[in-house]
Amino acid sequence: MPVQHPFASLRPRHQARGPARQLAKNPLLSAATFPPVSLMSAIVDTFIAPPCHEQIEILYQDEHLAIINKPTGLLSLSGKNPQNLDSVHHRLVQLFPGCTLVHRLDFGTSGLMVIALNKAINAALCQQFSQRTVTKLYSALLCGHLHENEGIINAAIARDPALFPLMTICADQGKPACSHYLVVERFYQPGKGGTPLPLTRVTLAPQTGRTHQLRIHCQWLGHPILGCDLYGGRQLPGTEQTSRLMLHASALHFVHPVSGEAINARHPCPF
Repeated sequence: MPVQHPFASLRPRHQARGPARQLAKNPLLSAATFPPVSLMSAIVDTFIAPPCHEQIEILYQDEHLAIINKPTGLLSLSGKNPQNLDSVHHRLVQLFPGCTLVHRLDFGTSGLMVIALNKAINAALCQQFSQRTVTKLYSALLCGHLHENEGIINAAIARDPALFPLMTICADQGKPACSHYLVVERFYQPGKGGTPLPLTRVTLAPQTGRTHQLRIHCQWLGHPILGCDLYGGRQLPGTEQTSRLMLHASALHFVHPVSGEAINARHPCPF
């Protein structure tokens, strides 16, 4: 069953604990201000990942699994193009032959991943993910200032066949998708021409695991993730040259499939 209160231990004491606002589907909210980037099929056909010189940080390892910190700008799995061979899996299989990825992070997302070191552990961990007993928390910077301190986004997600690999919000054909958000702080940073750029730091908790879920949900909310080239995070003045996708997997909670121990992995946000 999904975790009902992912932010129970994260709310600042001064912040109101009122009921989270349930957001109704509003197709105008994202489309009016932050439309998806067009012609993405051409980009996919020619995309070559730039070299990633950062190393994977192994935070925990035993004979069954490993927990790593993935750097931004590194594929989780190698691409079909031989020039996209470098990836988390490609690097780790040199150290741990037979290891498999239990889940993935997008190319631009950094942070925590759990790696299974054998097939049995992979199956056990995949079952936890499929049963939604794993808690994943992400840190992100969103464009603009959110009005609500906390909320829930329920918006079904489907593939957009005309703009692959983009996803789209589609109540009719999409798969159910739910994300929680909690505001950490609102602030300004210098923008283009000295104009202050409003940003909101949030903690995000996906309760489902759809492709690009957090990125498209934040766009649909009207506040795309800063640096997100697919879903409007580089469209506001002053955001065009953002160095990376400002999304980091900062916490991962699951049960060790052999020892039964509760694993509460955390990694500080680098931005």
